[in-house]
Amino acid sequence: MAVLETVVIAFWAMLPAYVPNNAAVLAGGGRPIDGGRTWGEKRVLGDGKTWRGTAAGILAGVALAAVLTYLAPTVSDLVGVDVPGFVPGAAVGLAAGAMLGDILASFLKRRTGRQRGAMFPGLDQLDFVVVSLPLTALLATEWFLEVFTLGVILVVVVLTPILHVTTNVIAYKLGLKNEPW
Repeated sequence: MAVLETVVIAFWAMLPAYVPNNAAVLAGGGRPIDGGRTWGEKRVLGDGKTWRGTAAGILAGVALAAVLTYLAPTVSDLVGVDVPGFVPGAAVGLAAGAMLGDILASFLKRRTGRQRGAMFPGLDQLDFVVVSLPLTALLATEWFLEVFTLGVILVVVVLTPILHVTTNVIAYKLGLKNEPW
């Protein structure tokens, strides 16, 4: 598989995991998942992790996977790369795994004394990847093994932090985020 083809497949395959956290921010608010509970005098997760945001993020990722599946044949013809459609288990695994990864990162941030929005290099950029890939492998094993070759996984691990930092800086400059990370 050529490098460009691997990059296209990696980006396409990860889109249902890239979108949920952004959708959660837009639709968030409401009741925090942790209900305001503390553990060791620190919030378990914080106000930024809500049931509504989590549900909206998962639904956005699954809906995007459905749209991408519909568009896959046309996009494949246009770009000359066979981009995959998404089986239901893959759509749910990528979207829910992204949200769960972000929730777990929030938990780790609270345990290490970081406040909401505080930077945690490495974790901030890859939290959703670290959970979404194994969950997808569990829920859609055959699809995962076909799509996520070693080359695709390597591109995801390298491309994701670059995309994450770039989009966050843009959102910060547009006034959509309070911090550029």
